[in-house]
Amino acid sequence: MFLQPQVTCPANNVFHFSFLALSEAEGFILHFSFFIPQFLNAYPIFANHLPIQKTYIMNKRLIISLMLVFAMLSTASFAQRRAAAKPEEPGYKFTPVVELPATPVKNQASTGTCWCFATVSFIESELLRMGKGEHDLSEMFIVRYNYVNRLRDNYLRRGKGNLSQGSLSHNVMRVVSEQGIVPEEVYTGINYDSKNHNHRELSRFIEAIGKVPVDLKRESPEYWKLVNSLLDIYLGPLPESFTYQEQTYTPVSFAESLGINPDDYVEITSFNHFPFYTTFPLEVPDNWAHAQFYNVPIDELIEIMDYSLHNGYTVNWDGDVSEKGFSHANGVAINPDVEAPVDNYSTTDRARFEAMTTTEKLEEVYKFERPFPEANVTQEKRQEGYEAFVTTDDHLMHVTGIATDQNGTKYYITKNSWGTERNKFGGYLNMSESYVRAKTIFIMVHKDAVPGHTREKLGF
Repeated sequence: MFLQPQVTCPANNVFHFSFLALSEAEGFILHFSFFIPQFLNAYPIFANHLPIQKTYIMNKRLIISLMLVFAMLSTASFAQRRAAAKPEEPGYKFTPVVELPATPVKNQASTGTCWCFATVSFIESELLRMGKGEHDLSEMFIVRYNYVNRLRDNYLRRGKGNLSQGSLSHNVMRVVSEQGIVPEEVYTGINYDSKNHNHRELSRFIEAIGKVPVDLKRESPEYWKLVNSLLDIYLGPLPESFTYQEQTYTPVSFAESLGINPDDYVEITSFNHFPFYTTFPLEVPDNWAHAQFYNVPIDELIEIMDYSLHNGYTVNWDGDVSEKGFSHANGVAINPDVEAPVDNYSTTDRARFEAMTTTEKLEEVYKFERPFPEANVTQEKRQEGYEAFVTTDDHLMHVTGIATDQNGTKYYITKNSWGTERNKFGGYLNMSESYVRAKTIFIMVHKDAVPGHTREKLGF
């Protein structure tokens, strides 16, 4: 191997340096060349150390050193240019602000029991906050007793009750208070040939059986035996006692050992057809128990959520998920304002977007490729949605934190109960504050998670 450097000076006096790396034995020739002025301009550190003459035989070590330095600098420069030219990946990018502990995501599967999954998840986070450790509690233990409670309610309302699968957070707390609770390992609630929960058939039988005592104007002992046999067949017999973590409990004694006091939790809503800082029975079908909800302005409801999360308390959330802006698959729930200025766009993208019709803008927004400005939701706008039945009681979820997107917009980190496989976020999603303002039906929080000035107004 030998090096043969060459320096030539053409008529325009621009020196051209080149050298050949020759290997006769290995049979290859490498040719390296560059213009001296370009090299010195790019890397002036060599300007005083590189002698240039029309004919100059360079030292081999200097040539090799220059080769290596130039190669490294050129590679780094190319990498920087390539990184700068690489387009930004589409999508929402979130930065957590508050993240509170939660148990693993579960799957309600083919049941209308989100109310129970969300509230039980909320209780499990409360146990973590209280230092009680991680527990996997049985949703179906609650659901079973809730079927019994609503059958009784339907009879007393002369068949005008609600025998569907839906309920609300207070229905969970009622069962915990009256019948207790058990771990998931003690009562899975699947006593049929399925890996996942499926109440499609069970709920039909509940509706059919519930009509009989109403027609006969009597709840016979045989009727209740039939009800309990039906629930045993689908959900499994209830345990009278069980062993858990080397201790023996009944459902009631286990609930007492956890230290959850249902009276410590309040449900809060925000609608202006009732006076603020009073209670009223929320007019949604799943409030079949006619429970009372505290009523506050929407700004205070958001304040309660933020205060709760910043002080270590998670939030149980109920709201509308029927809007196009709710996309569990994309991990977001947004409430876009397509007429607002898109200041974060490039000049070209902004001009293209502003030239679109409203329909075209919405199609662009619902690709979920980047954040858009969010709508300003007033108390009046929120009320319009409720009274037009476009904001409905669809779904309960568990809010466990706060995040911001790449534009600084605030979102609530939300744990869903649709399993971990339906999006790339492990079953979580992020709801924008605007979405929460518009689509919340109510929240449940610990009383201590409500700011003092609001607690004083509400009287607890």
